[in-house]
Amino acid sequence: MKNLSGVLLGTIVGAAAGILFAPDKGENTRRKIKNEALSAKDKISETASEYSEKISATASDLKEKVSATYNSKKKSFDAQLEDVMSNVSYKADDVISTLEKKLSELKEKNKKLQKNVSSTAKSGREEIQSV
Repeated sequence: MKNLSGVLLGTIVGAAAGILFAPDKGENTRRKIKNEALSAKDKISETASEYSEKISATASDLKEKVSATYNSKKKSFDAQLEDVMSNVSYKADDVISTLEKKLSELKEKNKKLQKNVSSTAKSGREEIQSV
């Protein structure tokens, strides 16, 4: 961008200096200045248009790259999330199975303890009655 503005400024200054220092009538000098100004305007407009097209193309390419990267990362994230959810589900089922097994064991121990307490209480009552 610095080069472009330097070139354009140099062109304008050079053309103006050349016209002003050339020995000619005032009317001819004014016409030359006007023509050079119009020429510089056209060059500036053309250059601005070229840069606008380049910027637009670069922005479009960048947008496509960002979109492609986003889509790729989203697919990767979705796959990883699915894998984690599957593993968590498997682990949850494993934990539930283990807890159910422990609960079953505790119920069995509770039944045995209740039988022992019941038989001990029965024995105690029989001893009390025999006294």
